[in-house]
Amino acid sequence: MNNIFKVIFVIIGTIIGAGFASGQEIYLFFFSHGIKGLIGILISSIIIGIVIYKTLKIINKYGIETYKDFLEILIKKNKKFNKIINLIINIFILITFFIMVAGFGAYFEQELGINSLIGSTILAIITFIVFMTSIKGVVKANGILVPILIGFLVIIGIINLSDLPSIEEFQNYIINTNETKYYLNAILYSSYNSILLIPVLLTLKSYIKDKKQIAKISIISSIIIFILSIIIFLLLVQVDVDITKLEMPAVYVVSNTFRSLKYIYGFIILGSIFTTTISLGSSFLQNTTKTKKNYTQVALIMCIISVLISKIGFSNLVNLLYPVFGYLGLLQIVKLLIN
Repeated sequence: MNNIFKVIFVIIGTIIGAGFASGQEIYLFFFSHGIKGLIGILISSIIIGIVIYKTLKIINKYGIETYKDFLEILIKKNKKFNKIINLIINIFILITFFIMVAGFGAYFEQELGINSLIGSTILAIITFIVFMTSIKGVVKANGILVPILIGFLVIIGIINLSDLPSIEEFQNYIINTNETKYYLNAILYSSYNSILLIPVLLTLKSYIKDKKQIAKISIISSIIIFILSIIIFLLLVQVDVDITKLEMPAVYVVSNTFRSLKYIYGFIILGSIFTTTISLGSSFLQNTTKTKKNYTQVALIMCIISVLISKIGFSNLVNLLYPVFGYLGLLQIVKLLIN
């Protein structure tokens, strides 16, 4: 497979995790703003594309190996300040890893009636096995699953187009329940995704050879993110109950409106969660461990804790933590844009 697409699939695999594919993120940051949410999706997709481009250029130019080195280039402050930022980013990556495991369990409970702990445990075990294969295993898994996930999402999006309401009905149907400005939410969405993406991009340095590849990776990734976000947004229009009560609104739509596609979308959800989990977990391990023995020990502890924390609840974790870390990531985006 072309190196460009290997990198793109890891990027997309990182972003379309439990929060994205389930519809929870799209609802929280965009759908609650009605039509204006579509503009927000465009803004966030462009910003994410710029973040990818700027980050890869810095990595390529300075030969950066670790997130700590990246911060020293990006934020020219004292070492203590950079250590604090590095710690915050690693904590966020770890928490998001836990959220993905919780999302896997939530799907098992909501759609299959199986205790969420069983689903979370299954993901934790598979993830640990992949961690033992290093970054090559992560790239390979994304290279296989992500194209399939994208294809299925596009098919579902096309089928959904024939059943959408008119623009007038659409505007009446969606009530703006979020008082935050839509463009601010778009920036926050880009911001917390940049916290996830940048450490992951650092692990892909060996797959990027020149500046032309960087531009192609950034543009194609941005376009794919935009299209997939629109597809999920339009799926949420079909929700016929109180959307705030749903853990996974997009899953609810497919299960009730497009029943023949229920199990395909189940594969999309579980596959999306898996690709994000392994990308984030691998990134965290490479940022925080120095020896192979230490890597294995931290990976095992991380997977065990993720199962225990998963009982807090998927939507609770997304609604509470993602906006908070969005604000924390703003400094990183601003520094990237002016670098």
